[in-house]
This record gives sequence, C-alpha cells and structure tokens, in this order.
Amino acid sequence: MLFDKQTYMERRRVLRERIGSGLILLMGNNESPVNYPANGYKFRQDSSFLYYFGLHREGLVGVLDADEGREWLIGNDIDIEDIVWFGQVDSVADMAAQTGVENSAPMAELAKLVNKAKEQGRRIHFLPPYRHDLMIQLMDLTGIHPSKQREQASVELIKAVIDQRAVKSEAEVAEIVRACAIGYEMHTTAMRMCRPGVTEQEIAGRISGIASSKGCIVSFPSILSMHGEIMHGYPSPRPLETGRLMLCDCGAETNENYCSDNTRTTPINGRFDQRQKEIYQIVVDCHDHALQLAAPGVKWWDVHFGVARLMTERLKELGLMRGDTDEAVAAGAHAMFFPHGLGHMMGMDVHDMEGLGQIYVGFDDEVRPNLEQFGTNCLRCGRRLQEGWVMTDEPGIYFIPALIDEWRSKGINKDFLCFEKIETYKDFGGIRLEDDILITKDGCRMLGDQIIPYKVEDVEAFIAS
Repeated sequence: MLFDKQTYMERRRVLRERIGSGLILLMGNNESPVNYPANGYKFRQDSSFLYYFGLHREGLVGVLDADEGREWLIGNDIDIEDIVWFGQVDSVADMAAQTGVENSAPMAELAKLVNKAKEQGRRIHFLPPYRHDLMIQLMDLTGIHPSKQREQASVELIKAVIDQRAVKSEAEVAEIVRACAIGYEMHTTAMRMCRPGVTEQEIAGRISGIASSKGCIVSFPSILSMHGEIMHGYPSPRPLETGRLMLCDCGAETNENYCSDNTRTTPINGRFDQRQKEIYQIVVDCHDHALQLAAPGVKWWDVHFGVARLMTERLKELGLMRGDTDEAVAAGAHAMFFPHGLGHMMGMDVHDMEGLGQIYVGFDDEVRPNLEQFGTNCLRCGRRLQEGWVMTDEPGIYFIPALIDEWRSKGINKDFLCFEKIETYKDFGGIRLEDDILITKDGCRMLGDQIIPYKVEDVEAFIAS
C-alpha cells in the first residue's frame, strides 16, 4: 500500500457520501492468462479499486453501503496448493484491516449482499467493466448482459470517481515524479542508442528493460519508429537510417501504478537538417506555448486551439498553409498536420480514467466534444483545468502521405493548404514532443526532477556528448 489506511478510509468516506444511497461495487482484477491458465500476464490491479483500497492482490471486490456506511472486502483466502507455489500471503481479513475496512467475507457472500440490496429496491452502483471475466461476474450479480453494462453503469459513481481521482495529492504527484525519473532514463537511453544501423526493436527492448529492472512495467506499449507520421508506430526490426528522425513515445509505471508519458523525436545522424529543424522548432514553440496558457480555470479546449493557431501561423511562414488563421483553424485545416488532441489526463492510468468514459473524464455540461470534425474528434479533454490535475502536453506535426492524397483528391481545406509544397514533405515522417505537466495554483509546471532534452541545441549537444 502506497498510503496509510486513513487515506483510503477518507477516500471511501467521500465517495459514499457523494453517492448517498445504494450499494457500491468496486471490482478488483483477476489474473489473466497469456496462452494457458498457469502462464499469466503480470498482474495489474484495477486503478479505481487500487485508489480506494490500495491492495494489489487479485480476486478482490470492495463493497460500500452508501446508506449505512458499512464496508466489506470480499475475496477468498488462498489454499495450501497456492501457498506451495507462490508463498504465504495475508488473509483477506488482514488485508481489510490494513486498509481500514471492518468487514471481510469470502466471494460467495457477495451475491448475498447484492441480492439483499436488490430485494430492498436499492441501487447497485458499478463502474463500466473492461475485462470479460468481470463482465460475466457482474451479469451473475445484477442480471445485466455484458453488452448492456457500459450503458447501465452508474453515471453518479463514474462522475464521483473522476472528481476524486483527477485531483492529485502531493503524495500522488511525488509518485508520478518517480515514474518520470524512470522515463527520463528510458528516453535518454533511446537517444544515446539512436544511430544508423541500430534496430527499432533493439532500442524499444532496451528501454522496456529499464522499466522492468526497476520492478515496474511500461505504462503502455512503447511507440518507437522512423515513421513518426504513424501515431502508434510500434517498433519494427528495421535498422535506423541516416537522415531520418526517430520518434519515441514511452513511459514507466511504478510499483504503485502511477505513470509517466513522454515523447521525443531524435535525428538519427545526430543533427537536424534545415527542413527538420524548421518543423521541429514549431513543435517546440507549440509545446512551450501550452505551458504558458495552461492554468486553473482555463479550458483545455482553448489551450489546444491556442496551440493550433500558433502552429498554423508558423506553417504559413513555411508556405505549407495560407489564408486567415482563425478561419483555417475553425475549418480544421491544421488537422492535416496535427490530427490528435493536445493531451490527456494522467495518473494511475496513462490515459487517466479513460475506461470510465472520455465523455465524463474530459468534458462536462459546459464543454462538449466535437465528434464530427477530423482531428477535433480526437481531443480527449476540453474542460476547465483544476489545480492538482496532471495533463500531458504533446503537440506534433506529421506528414501522412495517405491523408495528404485523400484531402488533395477531394479538395478538403484547399483554401488553406498549399498542397504543391506539402507534396515535397511526404518523405518527412513526423515530430511529436510530450511532457507531463501539473496544474498549479497560478499556472502549470513540467514534472520530473530532470527534463529530457527537447530544445534543438540541447538535443544535438546531448547526442554529441
């Protein structure tokens, strides 16, 4: 457990009082086999269960009675067969005491608690499940088919959990900073290895090994590719080629499951050529512009489009765009180069709480998503920022040949895009820079005791050293 039991007790008290009535089910994860039952993936606890209970053992369910204030930790104690293979572990009753829960019971009691609440006409609150074994368990408990569970999950519970988890305590921020330190080592290792002839997979394997060597895991499958124009370009066995760029998007997740997420783009031969430097500098300036704009009360929507306007202005200077900047951005012309959102919340999930529904995590009654416009439909957050939120700041510029051909053939945004000039960049690839930022009382700051080099001169000096 990362925190003392009072922290978890207080989190659960706030949640019970926010929900007010009914029975709250917080499902922990079970083990997941790779290719046969005894060969499992490394266990990863559900983030919301972990937030409220702090327990890493599989096969647990937390139950909160919002009417009576009672709490249970449900789970089966392991038997002697498991002890022989895996060693002694705490009993469920011991774990309940560690996290400040008065009652514990075997898994068979869960159905009795749920059935009693249903007979009393009380609401059963649960979060949207994402693992199929838990979907089946929820169906047995509630009678709701897995295909209907996401839409029938408790919106009140979803919003309450998001409100709590979004604001990070000082201790949580400190754990994210620990993840950032591992991420720094991963990224600087990738930059040192970035030279012609080394394969993408070799570098990706080395940086994943850094996370493993700390007892951690990567916070998501590492993206590492010369094809930076592919948003999720996973590493291939191809050797790096001189004159190209290597995009590396990776992060670490600590033993207590808090994440880092950074992206750097490195010239494979150690120095940017003039064309690369021009595009790279725009991304640097957009990255830094977001740091100037982000502050409590500011809509992330406005930060995103503030960056989009700066990017458009600078691309016009290079002859890649034209026309009125505001009109071009309103039309979504910038999305030819910047087809994703500026960033996302981050915490115990690298896309924090995405499984609860992005419509609730990133938007609210004031700021609604635009799901129709290309690029804008990938904006993960638009809400007003709050002190204590952790966001990623990740602008990028990409030259995607298939997208260029598609828009040019259909005349999409032809009044704002200089297709003749854009054609000459089809071999460019893509550039993204990403850092994790904490929203502070007066603005924001980048997280991490050491900042991974990202300015042109700093990147080239680091590689040269």
